[in-house]
This record gives sequence, C-alpha cells and structure tokens, in this order.
Amino acid sequence: MTSSMAPRTRVFAALLRLSEKGIEDVVDLEDHRAKRAALQQSLIGRFVFGRIDTGATTEQIVVGDGSRAVVHRPRGAISPLPCVLNFHGGGWVQGNPEQSGWLASRVAMRNNAVVISPAYRLAPEHPFPSGVEGCWDTLRWVVAHADDLGIDPQRIAVMGDSAGGNLAAVVALLARDAGDPELRAQVLIYPGTEMYDRWPSEDRHAEAPVLTSKNMRAFARLYMGLRYGDEDFRASPIRATSHAGLPKTFILTAELDPLLDNGAYYRDALVADGVPVRYVEYDGALHGFLSLPGVVPVARQALDDIVDFLGQTL
Repeated sequence: MTSSMAPRTRVFAALLRLSEKGIEDVVDLEDHRAKRAALQQSLIGRFVFGRIDTGATTEQIVVGDGSRAVVHRPRGAISPLPCVLNFHGGGWVQGNPEQSGWLASRVAMRNNAVVISPAYRLAPEHPFPSGVEGCWDTLRWVVAHADDLGIDPQRIAVMGDSAGGNLAAVVALLARDAGDPELRAQVLIYPGTEMYDRWPSEDRHAEAPVLTSKNMRAFARLYMGLRYGDEDFRASPIRATSHAGLPKTFILTAELDPLLDNGAYYRDALVADGVPVRYVEYDGALHGFLSLPGVVPVARQALDDIVDFLGQTL
C-alpha cells in the first residue's frame, strides 16, 4: 500500500502508527483534543500541518450560534470579496479551524477571497444533527452579515475536508432546498458521504495511516449517537432523493484512503443528476493530506487545483 507514497509520507505514516491512538480507544476525549491542538502549535506540528500564508490577515469572530470562527483574508484587500465557508475535518468529533490554516489562508490569498472556518459543535457532546444545524446557521449568519464581513453574498462557496466535506455537501443541499443562498460552488475534499455502507476502498485500505476502517466506524457511532442507523440525508448526503440543482462541484480524493469511494460514488450521483463535477484522485496521497502539506507533497498540487476551480466559479 505504501509503494506510491513519497518517502517523507512513508516516514510520517510509520511514526503515526507508533504514536497515534485510534479514536475507538480514546477514553478522555477532551484531553485527546487538547493534545492534538498542542501538537498543531509545536515546531513539528507547524512543519507537518503547514503555516498560515504571511500575506493573509487572521482574526477570530463569533458567529450566530455563539461559536468562534477563524477568518483569513488578503491583507489590504478591497471589499466586497467572494467568500468561502470552510468546514474542518476530524470525524465530527475532533479537529479545529486552525488545522485548515495552511489551505484556508492560501485560498484567501490566491483567490482574493474571505475564507471563514467555523468551530462547529462536536460530538459526542453535541451529536447529529447539531453539527449540521450549526454549519447551516453559520452560512445564513454569514449572508446576513455580509456587509460587516466585507463579502459579496452572491459569491459564496462551501468547502470542507473529510467530516467537513460531509458538512459542506449537506449545507449545499440545504441551501438548494431553501432556495437561498444560491451557492456558486462546493469543494469536497475526501468527503464522507455515506454513514453506514462499506465500499471497496474501505476494505482495500482498512489499515491505512491517518484513517482506518475501525476509526471510520467509531466516528460514525460517536457522531450519530442514539440516531445511529438514521438514513437522513443530512448524515449521508449521497442518500438525498435528488442531487439536481447543486452548484458546480470539485471532489478531491486520495489514492490510499478508505474514504475514496465515498467521494467517487458521490461524483457519480451528482453527474447522474446533471451537476457539473470536476474530480481528481491524488496518487500517493493519504486521507487528510491537505492538512498535512509538510509530509504529503501532492498537497500543493491539490491546492493549485482548488484555487483554479474557485477562480473559475467564484
């Protein structure tokens, strides 16, 4: 499985196996989150996760539901700017907006856009559908406060990776159903689109670095809580009755990822309903690679591709 990995990715994967505890074995989740956040801020963490683009300003704001969000924008940019609402990954259970800083700040700089990354409520303290509802409320709050934020409410895209890709896909469906706002695009980075079914890539990469099959199943149970088994499309966006009318979509998947088929099958569902889709599978890439630019070189190509796509759609 590791033959197509870059050497630094292979070393990272080996170290991760020795040091990382799977979410299914975590007893103290609050401590686990705190240790992950501390690692991000360490010297090694800044190398692995990448640094914020120095041309971007970074500020924290409080969004409609009282949670915080991190905002990146080009220094000195003239408003109103297009906006990308970016949802972080972490299995709906862990993670924070800071882990997306490398990507979010560069999208802000290179697309001359405001990128807003909310810290949505996490399970199991806030099980499904709390995260979805918070992300949807944040989108509506951003539109309502467009003038204050210096953004153009007619030029909004959603973006997310992994669990955040799931949330972005669901928010796009909710926006379509509500008729407002009319999103320009969605960028779904190795998204989770199906909560229960087991597809071939999960068997192929069941013991992959970063995300294993056991991790996937544990995240789903923690997120869904007492509603585990619920087939609501807000949990599994691929189960929506129709995907017609969704905005232009870019789906990115990783070759060595158990979630690969979640992205590939979602592409098929969207294309079948007439949605314009760009799709790229990145060779030698692990799950989470766009948060790991220091150890997965192809992250830079994926960044270029996202910037190009948003440049055409925003």
